[in-house]
Parts: sequence; C-alpha cells; structure tokens
Amino acid sequence: MSAYPPRPAQLPPQMPKLPDNAFRGFCRWLLHRAGWRLVGEFPDHPKLVLIGAPHTSWWDGIWGLLFKVAIGADVRFMAKKELFRGPLDWLLRALGGIPIERHAAHGVVEQMIERFRAGERLWLGITPEGTRRKVPKWKSGFWHIARGAGVSVLPVYFHYPDKVIGLGPPHALSGDMDADIARLRAFYAPYRGKYRGID
Repeated sequence: MSAYPPRPAQLPPQMPKLPDNAFRGFCRWLLHRAGWRLVGEFPDHPKLVLIGAPHTSWWDGIWGLLFKVAIGADVRFMAKKELFRGPLDWLLRALGGIPIERHAAHGVVEQMIERFRAGERLWLGITPEGTRRKVPKWKSGFWHIARGAGVSVLPVYFHYPDKVIGLGPPHALSGDMDADIARLRAFYAPYRGKYRGID
C-alpha cells in the first residue's frame, strides 16, 4: 500500500509507462500539498481496462491526470476524433487521448478491441457511468471492450472523504455481463465521490 505517488522504478515491469519528464516532480509535489494519496498496488499486466468511479465531478479528471503524470503511468483514454485538431491535437495525444470515430461503421468497441490486439501494451481508462450525473445503470462498453480483447478490468476508485484514489484487484470477466457488472459495482459500495457514491 502506498501513501504517496510511487516513482516510475516502482511500477511493475509490464505496465505501460510514460517517458520521464520534468513535470512529474511538480505533479507529485502538487498532489502531496493537496493531501491526495494513492493506495493499492498496480498489477503486472501489459493490457487492462481501468474503470474509474464514482465519477461525480470534473475534478476526478484533474486528480486522475495528475496521478498519471506523477507516477509515469501510460493510461490512455478515448475522445471523439473531431477534438484532435490544431493545438488541442497535440495536447490530447500527450495526455493519452485516443481519437475515436463515433459514427464509423466499425463501432467504438470494435475500434478499441483492434487497438488492444495491435499493440503489446495498453491500459485504457473508462468511466463506466459515462457522465457525472447519477445514473441507474452503468454503460456496458467497457465490459464489451475488455471481454472482446480478452483482458481483465481494474477498478479504480475515488474516495473524497479521505482524499484517496485507490486501486482494487484486477477482475477477470466471467462472460456473464450482468453478473460481472454487479460484482464490480459492489466493489465500489464503500467509496464516495465528491458528491455521491455508487448506489
């Protein structure tokens, strides 16, 4: 268990990593000053789908990106292709963005499965709620991507009362989508985002 963002040398060998940069130390300092800490252990997997919840505030993305840079984790995320233009193209790619054609005949799930199959390493972060608003059920895209790519799901939680971003154990999918999602939602029961938990 870690109380401070680990240095890149402490990360598992197979985990995708970012190249070293001068901004990393500043992110570590900023998180320390803000009182946020990381708990749990990263699995030594070259490919994973990470899900982050409860997602209740745009601050989740800020803290998540700060931790990602601070520890040197190359966690990617999806964004619509139309955003990758001009200066924003460089910024999104630098932050780990993957351009997605949302209306392509080959759907988003299929595009991401192909990405997993084409590369040696890929950790993909997804918010299963799909929005900061309270929703009665999660979107199932993350499950279909992980299942189709044959990778595990790593639950990552925000617990604002203790200023913690935590890592759960990797979950291998059973093939029963409803049971898998129910099991993952149950994992999040003790944790509370900025404005709510997972009901």
